[in-house]
Amino acid sequence: MSDYELVYSDDPNFKKRCVKCGKFPCACPKSSDMNPSAHTLKIRLEKNSRGGKTVTVVFELPVNEAYFKDIEKKLKGLCGTGGSFKNNMIEIQGDHRDKIKTFLEKLGFKVKLAGG
Repeated sequence: MSDYELVYSDDPNFKKRCVKCGKFPCACPKSSDMNPSAHTLKIRLEKNSRGGKTVTVVFELPVNEAYFKDIEKKLKGLCGTGGSFKNNMIEIQGDHRDKIKTFLEKLGFKVKLAGG
C-alpha cells in the first residue's frame, strides 16, 4: 500500500502533515531538541572490506538522521575528504580521529576512542 500516492483526503490537516513522518503536528526529532551532553559517541578506525583503505567511523549515534547528516557534511569539509552517513554511522575517509574528536567535543558531545 505504501507504493501508492494519496490523491484526495477530507482531513483538514492533510496539507499540514509533515512530509517525512506524515503526522500532524510533526513528530520528527529536531536538532534543537538534541542535547549533545547527554550522549557519548564512539570513534574507531576500520579497514575491513574496504580494499586496504582506512575509514574513521563515528558510531552509537542517537536517532536524528537530519542532524547527523549535517554534522557529516561539516566533518567532510573539516577533514577535506569524502565520507557518508549510513546505517546510523558517519564514515569519513582516512584517519581523522583527533580532528573529529575535537570537533564533536566542541559541539558538546562526550567522545570515546574505540578499538586499538
